[in-house]
Amino acid sequence: MEKATFGNGCFWCTEAVFQQLKGVEKVEPGYAGGHVDNPTYEQVCNGTTGHAEVLQITYNPDEISYDDLLRVFWETHDPTTLNRQGNDVGTQYRSIIFYHNNEQQQLAEKYKLSLDESGAYDNPIVTTIEPLTNYYPAETYHQDYFLKNGSQPYCAFVVRPKVEKFRKVFKDKIKPEYS
Repeated sequence: MEKATFGNGCFWCTEAVFQQLKGVEKVEPGYAGGHVDNPTYEQVCNGTTGHAEVLQITYNPDEISYDDLLRVFWETHDPTTLNRQGNDVGTQYRSIIFYHNNEQQQLAEKYKLSLDESGAYDNPIVTTIEPLTNYYPAETYHQDYFLKNGSQPYCAFVVRPKVEKFRKVFKDKIKPEYS
């Protein structure tokens, strides 16, 4: 098993997407990139800890490649908005890839450069690519949030449309239990 760590907005939204992928064994919301040890959700939301809301994804590289995970990352959020995804605003919602090794760094930088050169986005990509220096799991109530709270208004109006879009684009990569 290998790990990937991505920050691409609210982890409630992104967890609901990545946990449906074939080859993904575990998706854990958490916090990375800040300067406070063991931050709480409230501290991170305050914007003073420097952390991003992230997902730490444990995956089987024999079933899904890091490139495939990068493709899902890039296509399921707007990498051109600084410290914002939709109505979620703050540094904790920044677009960031935390790499675990040199190969992940090279693949992430290559993918970003390819997107930049292709003109895929009207605005410049603001996603940063940094080494993972710290990671803290989010509180238990954030784990499987969409699965447990899908009828709540935020989930119904923000998370569900992202999941539905993902399912259309990546239908060939979805686990059978989510089909």
